[in-house]
Amino acid sequence: MSNNNQEQERLKRLRDRQLTDRDPGVKKREFQRQSVERERRAYRPLTFKDAWADIPHIWKGMFFGLILGLVGAFVITSLWVSPWAWVVSIVLLLVFIMFGVMIGRAADSRDEIKENLR
Repeated sequence: MSNNNQEQERLKRLRDRQLTDRDPGVKKREFQRQSVERERRAYRPLTFKDAWADIPHIWKGMFFGLILGLVGAFVITSLWVSPWAWVVSIVLLLVFIMFGVMIGRAADSRDEIKENLR
């Protein structure tokens, strides 16, 4: 008798679960929730932080390499009075840009690997 009662309870829970799975109200609420979240993201104001986060690391690395190279070029040309100072400063600028690109590409590759592992 107890076994039959447990079976009926199990079947009743199964039937209730199936009814709630087919309930159109649940799907409608989920759709509305997703729609509201999508609109909230769409109308969120664009900040500098969000824009900077969207730029690939390779471009950020190139930018930082350019800044460091320009600073180095300025220092070299102001401290070293020679016709070779400009040549060395341009080479230094290119080296910093290349290092920035390599570091940025490595960071982009790391992000791609992490994304592919998910």
